[in-house]
Amino acid sequence: MSHSPAQKGSSLNLVLMVLAAGTGGTLQYGYNLAIMNAPATFIQTFVNATVLERWDIQLQDYQVTLVWTIIVSIFSLGGFAGALIAGPMTIRFGRKKCLLLNNIFLMAGALLAVTSRAAKSFEMIIISRVLVGINCGISMNVQPMYFGESAPKHLRGAASLSSAVFAAFGVMLGQVVGIKEVLGSEPCWEYLLASNAIPGLIQLLTLPWFPESPRYLLIDKGDKEACIKALRCLRGCEVQSSELNEILQEQAETKGMRPRRPWELFSDRSVRWQLISVMIISSAMQLCGNDSIYFYASYVFKEAGIADDKIQYITIGTGSCELTACIMCSLLVEYKGRRFMLMGGFILMTVWAVVFTLALSFQNSISWMSYLSMTCIFTYILSFGMGPAGVTGILPTEIFNQAARPAAYMIAGSMMWINLFITGMVFPFLVSELKQYCFVPFAVVCLLSTLYVGLFLPETKGKSLSVITSEFHKLNFKGQDQKCPDSQTEAQYQLGEVSLSTAI
Repeated sequence: MSHSPAQKGSSLNLVLMVLAAGTGGTLQYGYNLAIMNAPATFIQTFVNATVLERWDIQLQDYQVTLVWTIIVSIFSLGGFAGALIAGPMTIRFGRKKCLLLNNIFLMAGALLAVTSRAAKSFEMIIISRVLVGINCGISMNVQPMYFGESAPKHLRGAASLSSAVFAAFGVMLGQVVGIKEVLGSEPCWEYLLASNAIPGLIQLLTLPWFPESPRYLLIDKGDKEACIKALRCLRGCEVQSSELNEILQEQAETKGMRPRRPWELFSDRSVRWQLISVMIISSAMQLCGNDSIYFYASYVFKEAGIADDKIQYITIGTGSCELTACIMCSLLVEYKGRRFMLMGGFILMTVWAVVFTLALSFQNSISWMSYLSMTCIFTYILSFGMGPAGVTGILPTEIFNQAARPAAYMIAGSMMWINLFITGMVFPFLVSELKQYCFVPFAVVCLLSTLYVGLFLPETKGKSLSVITSEFHKLNFKGQDQKCPDSQTEAQYQLGEVSLSTAI
């Protein structure tokens, strides 16, 4: 069988599936973070006016700020709830159907947002943000799983990494839609909050034309014919026996096993270091300070002499940086590997956090330091996009088997959303207490993350689950003679490729 037509067919159909799922998937995460910047003043005025009309009470500034903080932060708690229900939903409904059903939360949230002004209810905005957060929490877990299980081994990392590309594109798109010439003006803020329904509608119209995850169909549902049909559709050719055999091997390894629950993974020594790795790296993704750098952007741009009415346009450049970096990472990850991209990203972020701290410390005494601060913002975001933003979402797909994967994503997603909430609540206090040194804690997190990846995380690029499991086995049972569940032959043999030691 000729391999070139298969590769071309795979690229076309897989790209179309990725576009259909991603448009209403992780794009929503970045988009719904970004669109809250423009209408902040308008919504705070609306809250104050609503309370005054309803109860004849004039809120103090700190009270208005508190309500606004709740509106913004409640999104993270919704995301945490979404991460928790994503696992059971994927097990019951499958990956594709879960993404489609997820739009129920989105559409309900958009409806509440667009009618909140007419109803004179800021509580509707809070509920809307919870529902949209649930939508994003589910998509951030399910989409990388769907892509990782649907892509061939040589494209698995790039396909999963596209979830980060969509999230970064969502940030940039939200920044563009939020400028005053589009929907970022006072008369349009409720339409801005409800505009997230459009990507969801696009997903509802396009994703049903593509198949379910082949691995879910064979391993979870036991439907070999449906799996072969899905593979044929996604590859654009007849199914390669090596790929089907690899899925069959994983099915045999998990035969008779029910889907694992999150708490069961904590007590299972055979996945101890896989779980630790996912928890640490998912937490570091939020604790590294990338979202906080956006908070500082407007201040730094103003200090650099940029006019207030121009800052909103310069800010779009920060979203463009993250998008560019994520695209570059998706192109490089299959060549350089996961460890290289993660370590490189965290090392560069450590360096730029230190430089940023120095620039903030001396910008009042040295005139050109404000421009160095502005440079640090862009380079910090670029470094984040090149590593942690994309690679983090790949890991649960690659290092856990089909039975444990949904639970692993629940844990990873929960850590991400909890730490996003903590960072959002703590960072204003870091700024007020540490002032120009507020990025020192983030530099420490990035440095420690680099050390962990370098010391404990094995490379997963191009490896089957058997090989990856055997490498983690050395950590999980270090100093013990217990045999790995997979035999040495299985560890050295990747279906379709016999390693040199096995051949000899």
